[in-house]
Amino acid sequence: MAERGYLGEFELMLLLAVVRLGDEAYGVPIARELEKHRGKDVSVGSVYAALERLEGKGLVESSLGDPTPERGGKAKRYFRITREGLRQAQETRRVLTGLWKALPELKRTLEGL
Repeated sequence: MAERGYLGEFELMLLLAVVRLGDEAYGVPIARELEKHRGKDVSVGSVYAALERLEGKGLVESSLGDPTPERGGKAKRYFRITREGLRQAQETRRVLTGLWKALPELKRTLEGL
């Protein structure tokens, strides 16, 4: 199966949130960042499931932080985007921007609102 060069909506949002959060990119802050921008709840479980898929595709990497007492001695799993993840995010943006620009009737409709 050929590897596609674009991402689904949730995958793209996750990658952008990981980039935006930098060193603080782990489950809860990522979910909160998405909630803030989407305006609706995002489960931490769905974030971790999608991040695992993205890691399997080589689009993010993860590492464990130090165990913390407030987490019962469990370590946080931090994520960062890979070069390939960044490339695919940029390619998805390019494709979506081109599609939006190719819809002049939609642009006129939106300007009329």
